[in-house]
Amino acid sequence: MLIMNIDNTQNRRDFIKTTSIMAGAVIAPGVMLYGVSQAYSELEGVTSDKRWGMLINVNRCTSDCNGCVEACVKEHNLTEEVPAAIKPQWIRKVGLRDKQTDKEYSLPIMCQHCENPPCVDVCPTGASFKRADGIVLVDKHICIGCRYCMMACPYKARSFVHEHLNDQNQHSPRGKGTVEACTLCVYHIDRGEKPKCVEACEKTGHKAMIFGDMNDPESEIAIALKKISSTTLRADMKLNPGIHYQGL
Repeated sequence: MLIMNIDNTQNRRDFIKTTSIMAGAVIAPGVMLYGVSQAYSELEGVTSDKRWGMLINVNRCTSDCNGCVEACVKEHNLTEEVPAAIKPQWIRKVGLRDKQTDKEYSLPIMCQHCENPPCVDVCPTGASFKRADGIVLVDKHICIGCRYCMMACPYKARSFVHEHLNDQNQHSPRGKGTVEACTLCVYHIDRGEKPKCVEACEKTGHKAMIFGDMNDPESEIAIALKKISSTTLRADMKLNPGIHYQGL
C-alpha cells in the first residue's frame, strides 16, 4: 500500500505539471515563462556538462556598495511599493562580525543554486526545479503559492509576490501569487553573457564576483576555486551550493 501511494502521488504531480504547462502556453501566448523556457533549454543542449557557479570575495565587497542589489532590482523590476517585510529581494547584502576578532564582513546572499535543493524536494507540483546545468528556477505556470519552498530554503532566498504587478520587464515576467528568487539572469547565461549583478560589481571596480562554469577546468572560476580556500553557506547541510565565498 505504501508503494502504491507513492506512485499515485508522483502520477498526480506529473499530471499537474504537464497540464499546467499546457494551460500556461494558452493563457500567455508568446510569453517565455519557465515552463516553456525549460523545454526550450533542453532542446538547445543544456546539459550537466556545465555547472554554473559564483565565487564572491567578501574582502572586496564593501558595506557601502549596493551595486549588485541595484542592478538586480532594475533588471527584474523589483520596484513595487510594499512593506519592507514582504519586499522582494532576489539578492541582499548581509553584515557579519567575527566575535573573536571584531572583523566585519559584508556579503551578498541570493539563491545558492544548490546541487541538492531543498526547495525542489518539498515542492508539491514540480514548480521548483533545477536545470541540468545547476540553475534552480521556479515555473510560474505551475506554482500554486503554497510557499513550502520558502520555508525549506535555509538561506531565506525566496520571495512571494503579494500584489498585482504592472510594467513588468518582458525578459523577466513575474506574477501575483507565485514564489520567485534569483535566476542568475538565466536568459543572459543562455546567450553567453554574465548575470547583471556580476556585471555591476565589475563596473564598481570591486570585482568581488567571479561567475562561470565550475566544470570547465580552464574557466576563471574553476582556476580560482582550485587555488584559494573558499566556503559555502550552511555546508553542514550538504546541499553543495553553486555560490562560494572567499574570505569568510
